[in-house]
Amino acid sequence: MTEYSIKTKTGEFLGLESDDCYIFKGIPYARAGRFEYAAVLSDYDKPIDARTPGPACMQKRAWPEFEHLEIPERQFYHKEYRDGQFFTYDEENSLNLNIFMPKSGDNLPVIVFFHGGGFDSGCINESPFDGTGLASRGCIVVFAQYRVSVFGYFTHEDIFSLNGRDGNFGLDDMVVALNWVKMNISQFNGNPDNVTVMGQSAGAMSIQYLLCSPKTDGLFGKAVMLSGAGLFPKFSLPRPCEQTRAYWTEVMELCGCRTLDEIKNISPKKLLEGVEKQKSLRKDNTFNTMPVIDHHLLPEGVDKLISGAKNMPLIIGITNNDMYTFLLAHVSKKYAKKHGAYLYYFDVDAPGDGNKAFHSSDIRYVFGTLSSSWRPYTEKDYAISRNMMDYLASFSATGNPNHEGAPKWEPYTGKVLRISRKGTGMGRTDNIKLLLNTLKGDPK
Repeated sequence: MTEYSIKTKTGEFLGLESDDCYIFKGIPYARAGRFEYAAVLSDYDKPIDARTPGPACMQKRAWPEFEHLEIPERQFYHKEYRDGQFFTYDEENSLNLNIFMPKSGDNLPVIVFFHGGGFDSGCINESPFDGTGLASRGCIVVFAQYRVSVFGYFTHEDIFSLNGRDGNFGLDDMVVALNWVKMNISQFNGNPDNVTVMGQSAGAMSIQYLLCSPKTDGLFGKAVMLSGAGLFPKFSLPRPCEQTRAYWTEVMELCGCRTLDEIKNISPKKLLEGVEKQKSLRKDNTFNTMPVIDHHLLPEGVDKLISGAKNMPLIIGITNNDMYTFLLAHVSKKYAKKHGAYLYYFDVDAPGDGNKAFHSSDIRYVFGTLSSSWRPYTEKDYAISRNMMDYLASFSATGNPNHEGAPKWEPYTGKVLRISRKGTGMGRTDNIKLLLNTLKGDPK
């Protein structure tokens, strides 16, 4: 690849030119100290070198002993998305973007993607996350880092006293990233009024929160949620920030800290050591380490906010061996029917082992990154991937995934777009398979 630079009203960015698109990586969109809300960068006083990936947000993966790869499920996903790659981690300089820009066109549709990772980990530089395939179809693709784990979802009464809100630093990062896109994407030939948000797993759940938030009006007009839609209000209901503070006070005590200033100034590793100890002592970690009712982005319970969620075109995806497989299929169908969403059922078992269409196995097909996997994908898989990218490109442009030459995809009323190696078309989920895969448990 050769170097390529672009000058915008906010600064100059030095990226790379591939055969299919222009690529800019590691563009900082905001700065924030620990447990501080980010402010969007609106001006750059020197050219930004965007030829190499930026650092990932600080998380447990920065230290092997915290990642626990001895657990089969974690080793599975490590091999799937990160094995053989080198990542850097930074706390204050990790709010950055990767942008894939088509070589031609103007006022192009924009897709902004938020990764998964259980609100606890994740990175936009993992091997599936390459926007080249969608960019070659006329979409600008933006991948955004956001804070995770304690750095993203810590709560404390002094934070509320200072800001009038508490927690949700990671969720707020997403809003800040969308504001950066709104301000700057036209300089990359994108249409700031035609933005689609897309996320997988925790990223998909986050999009549902953003759909409910009164602070995101005008930032996006379409949404794609993969492996995570429909999980609330009953199954992942954010708690009020006041109810999670005791959990984080215990973490502070495990770190030897008594005040907010003290825990803001210990090393990231020492902080994560306290988090690790807390996880071994508690069984309710998940509900204390995710988005909360912060009285700002989420001013009240999501079970109340959801009735006024933004009405816009939606795509929802589930796989045949997804997380909580049978339950997720049920709530996704219910959510899709209520909101008139396009729902697909990804029934393509991953080749190379017996883990079926595991949670997030559709991501490589969505981005056309099958070739960077160890799995022995065939031409049928590549054809499925091309079809899925075509649907997404059409949806990002018009709000309708249908296009000439593709099987018609109808909004969910009982039938889904069933995607399999036997073909793609409207049909029903295989509920017996979903139930059996649920009983099988996590991939190994």
